[in-house]
Amino acid sequence: MRENEKWNQKVDADDFTEDEKQIFDQMGLNGSSRRKFLKQVSVASLSLWASSYMTSDMFASTMKDLPENPMVLLNQIKVNLRVNEMVKPLNIDSRTSLLDALRERLALTGTKKGCDHGQCGACTVIIDGKRKLSCLTLAATCEDKEITTVEGLAKGGEMHDMQKAFLKHDGFQCGYCTPGQICSSVALLEEAKNGEISYVTEDITDVKSDLKLSEEEIRERMSGNICRCGAYNNIVQAFKEVHSGDDEMPTWEFATQEQMDKAKNA
Repeated sequence: MRENEKWNQKVDADDFTEDEKQIFDQMGLNGSSRRKFLKQVSVASLSLWASSYMTSDMFASTMKDLPENPMVLLNQIKVNLRVNEMVKPLNIDSRTSLLDALRERLALTGTKKGCDHGQCGACTVIIDGKRKLSCLTLAATCEDKEITTVEGLAKGGEMHDMQKAFLKHDGFQCGYCTPGQICSSVALLEEAKNGEISYVTEDITDVKSDLKLSEEEIRERMSGNICRCGAYNNIVQAFKEVHSGDDEMPTWEFATQEQMDKAKNA
């Protein structure tokens, strides 16, 4: 601390530049208030420096000095997660996302962590029949809810029809987004069955159950799942086969040379 006081005294001596003095004046930091501000800054800097040495091993070695039940300091709660028809009791931090609970605590690594901001869809799972982004879902909110991950889609060693269709139509390349794509597709089958509308539904006043989704509808409803490899056409075809038995090839075609030239000169 003596070294710290010397540093404060040295800095507080009038060896600021004119610009620095002007900034302090604009902040209203004069005299004692300036010394107080500098002291706080120096203490904060020291804290940041010291934090790099606070390893988990050091923290563990000091646990004996904490209260009898130190886990109260970690926001620990108990939650029963029903995942793939099995109940998994967990003691977790109340801020733990469902994604981290699945991957880090239950070793269900099929669910992928992509952007971790709810923008890519790689972490999509099915909760009570609805597709959800597990990276934005707190595990604590899923008590007693039915959670299905990509590992839980197969039954009795038999793949889900959607999984088979993805294989048949090459609905993936690198495969990173595939678990989320498949979970989203399976949940979408139920959305169509229940007659749920979307942004491109033509007439929302006359919505019926057991909808047969057009290719435009499929693409719109699956738009929250990003495939950086660009396997969208094959994904659409895989869904169409399971959804309506449509085994025809997609309606898209390769661009002609004329179209490419026109786009190039546009």
